[in-house]
Amino acid sequence: MKKTAFALAALALTGAGASAYAQSSVTVYGLIDTGITYNSKVSANNGSRFSVDSGDQAASRIGFKGVEDLGGGLSAIFNLENGFANDTGGMSTAGTLFDRKSVVGLSGSLGTVTLGRQTDYLEDIGSKYTSVGVFGSNAIKAAHFSNQDRVAGGARTDNSVRFDSANYSGFTGSLFYGFGEVAGKTSAGQSFGIAGNYANGPFGIGAGYYQSKLSSATTTGQPGDTGLKTFTIGSSYQFGPAKLYGAWSQVKLPTQAAVASTGLVNNTLGNKANIFDLGVDYSLTPNLHLMAGVIHDRVDIKRATTGARRASTTQINLGVDYYLSKRTDVYAMYANQRAKDSINPGVINGSYTNSPSDDSTQNVLRVGVRHKF
Repeated sequence: MKKTAFALAALALTGAGASAYAQSSVTVYGLIDTGITYNSKVSANNGSRFSVDSGDQAASRIGFKGVEDLGGGLSAIFNLENGFANDTGGMSTAGTLFDRKSVVGLSGSLGTVTLGRQTDYLEDIGSKYTSVGVFGSNAIKAAHFSNQDRVAGGARTDNSVRFDSANYSGFTGSLFYGFGEVAGKTSAGQSFGIAGNYANGPFGIGAGYYQSKLSSATTTGQPGDTGLKTFTIGSSYQFGPAKLYGAWSQVKLPTQAAVASTGLVNNTLGNKANIFDLGVDYSLTPNLHLMAGVIHDRVDIKRATTGARRASTTQINLGVDYYLSKRTDVYAMYANQRAKDSINPGVINGSYTNSPSDDSTQNVLRVGVRHKF
């Protein structure tokens, strides 16, 4: 990604001031992704739909990050990032300016510590070892149990601190903690995560765990009760022009309420899911990539009465991506999403946003352009 750096030293009014700021910089960066999408079945009548969408391959965003050399191998860093919808110009999250990231921290020889709103390391594992890195997060979130496993572009945690270790012969580690900030009960709203990764030449493998607790009472739990447990392990290997990748995630929702309905329901009402993600990214030429992948969910549904207690979805992805330059590419992607014993969650932009009204198979075709700056 090409970056535009502004030397803060230029703002100094004297030579002494310029010297003081000579090793500080701010980088402006971003990504704009817009395409035309065809959905075969959408909403109550399962009618077909054409649309112009932002972020089908990768979420459109603009960000600012900076670094100041403090001496002795220590640097101060910050990163602010906002997501937006390029097709409308609207903010991705109303009322939140830097919804994707808002952190400040320190970086040194042992690693990096950041504080603020940020993702945990499961996002990194997703970009390395799942279909996220090939087909984009917004086209596979529903296939990953509505991103409850946190790999499809990450899930943000407010009021958090994250530590990422330095690289030790290919090994890196990460620790994560989110403050619940509930007076009188430290565990309410609390979250934590731990992860590790090893990369050596063409081979990589990583695993991560994240857990969060309820911040307020529900019908099935009290503040401080564990609401989410999720674990992912993934790996990849580069065989010449072909990169093979695969990952397994398990998600548990201990306080999920039993489903009262006896018919088809959203699979996100399940209390446990296993997600399998396998695929290949083949470089036919340095500029032309052919991709294929499959994502399969198996979801356990706790029922109050009768009804299917095991649901599943399978999403098959095929695509071609051509890089016009290092910063600009055009793509065409096809996805087929099938559901069994649950409502089809749909393919694009998260679960049930543009989905069929039942378990009908959905076919989605996307063509678009992505530009990084």
